[in-house]
Amino acid sequence: MQSSDDLSEIIAATAGHPGPIGVFDSGYGGLTVLRSLIRELPEADFIYLGDNARAPYGNRSFDLVYRFTLQAVRYLFARGCQLVILACNTASAKALRSIQQRDLPALDPARRVLGVIRPTAEIIGGITRTGSIGLVGTPGTVASRSYDMELAKLHPGIRLYSKACPMWVPLVENLEADGPGADYFVRRDLQALMDMDRDIDTIILGCTHYPLLLDKIRQYVPPSVTVLPQGDIVARSLADYLHRHPEMDARITRGGTVEYITTEQPDKFSQLAAVFMGSPVEAVRHDLQ
Repeated sequence: MQSSDDLSEIIAATAGHPGPIGVFDSGYGGLTVLRSLIRELPEADFIYLGDNARAPYGNRSFDLVYRFTLQAVRYLFARGCQLVILACNTASAKALRSIQQRDLPALDPARRVLGVIRPTAEIIGGITRTGSIGLVGTPGTVASRSYDMELAKLHPGIRLYSKACPMWVPLVENLEADGPGADYFVRRDLQALMDMDRDIDTIILGCTHYPLLLDKIRQYVPPSVTVLPQGDIVARSLADYLHRHPEMDARITRGGTVEYITTEQPDKFSQLAAVFMGSPVEAVRHDLQ
């Protein structure tokens, strides 16, 4: 394990040098975003980091999520990443703004850390017909009201109704997404959401685990309701960002490689990550600090 001072020296040494795109999540859910990123940018190199040993983040405090996320960003910067995607709604909600405003200027003002909430909020205005939006997410994401704030800035006329779904992530990570327990909790939580406003016509999946429950989710909402997973949205947003920022695009290496890193046992991570990615995964372990 490297010290904070060692990481700072390595980050300084890698400033301005091309490197892979970093993708961070508290666990496995960000793999749904990574999968879309690879499809959108197949030539780019990626490093995926899952802090599985300390997951889930959904019920942790703002300060703890910020500290853990900053550790991950510093590590990915030290690995040469000039751009890091927080492919985690909880980290995006509780840590992104602080890292962008407080830490990036000191770490390396030329690097970027981006999240998943704003790209999702940006496209909503062109999708909803009624102006009533539903959000399902972890308790931490819902409590942060980050979607409320982004939508208020971008689409002030939209009404957002949120439902915390604390059981959905455990269902996915215990490979029960197709089981009867998933039917019970998905049906119950979506019914509670739709009861808030029968005009809801769009539901944001505000957790990157939830695409693995997509078939169940669509089963329990009216066919007229649009369900929005975030992977493709974030991938298209990143491609557009790189097009608009050629200086950053030039700082991304392109060999089509993907490296998987976890803070738990790599064999366990690799087994479940293969379910998310739809192909074999071989991970290595690194302890964050």
